[in-house]
Amino acid sequence: MQDISWLGRTTLLIGEEKVRSLSSKHVLIVGMGGVGSFAAEFICRSGIGKMTIIDGDVVDPSNRNRQLPALSSNHGKPKADIMADRLLDINPELQLTVIKEFINPEMVERILENDFDYVIDAIDSITPKLTFLKIAYAKKIPIVSSMGAGAKLDPTQIKVVDISKTIICPFAQQVRKMLKKDNIYKGIKAVFSPEEPVWESLMMTDGRNYKKSAYGTISYLPASFGAVAASVVIRDLIKNE
Repeated sequence: MQDISWLGRTTLLIGEEKVRSLSSKHVLIVGMGGVGSFAAEFICRSGIGKMTIIDGDVVDPSNRNRQLPALSSNHGKPKADIMADRLLDINPELQLTVIKEFINPEMVERILENDFDYVIDAIDSITPKLTFLKIAYAKKIPIVSSMGAGAKLDPTQIKVVDISKTIICPFAQQVRKMLKKDNIYKGIKAVFSPEEPVWESLMMTDGRNYKKSAYGTISYLPASFGAVAASVVIRDLIKNE
């Protein structure tokens, strides 16, 4: 049985029974960028016993303004490896699976054959994101999906709603539009912000990894999205115990 002595403060808050329950759960976090890296850390520090993390990217200097694994000393190193070391340093008993691959639609079905208790979708590329959402929805796997954290400044506006209730966020609008083509109109939890985007922060990219554009970001906004997504997972898991 996993040692939960380091979770004393968490136990004070939610009780030992629920802490023990969390130590038996398996959570998948897809994407170790600004949202996913912080979500993964918060999930780990909550006492989840088993995690799978997925990311095929390496640290780039441009990541340092917002991503947990990004430091000046590790440019070019795989984000998944950096996060794996960090998570296991937090909880050496964590059962951790690391997948160092860029998400593509073909691999999603295989990954979701595993028995996950919850999935955090922190993918910022539309095609693999939609594939994850559609398959998780079809398999009835609990999933919370991060919408656009770029072009925003105010974390106090972040909300958790059904995907059908998202507004203003252009990324969420695109996700909704594509899901409707598969007759999915609701039933997916979304973390989003209704804050008016800073439209002039948009830049075009080279289109690699299914991503054609990106918005400017500030350090705390993606981290706040990650914290909210992690809270959804933990609160849902202990609510059902």
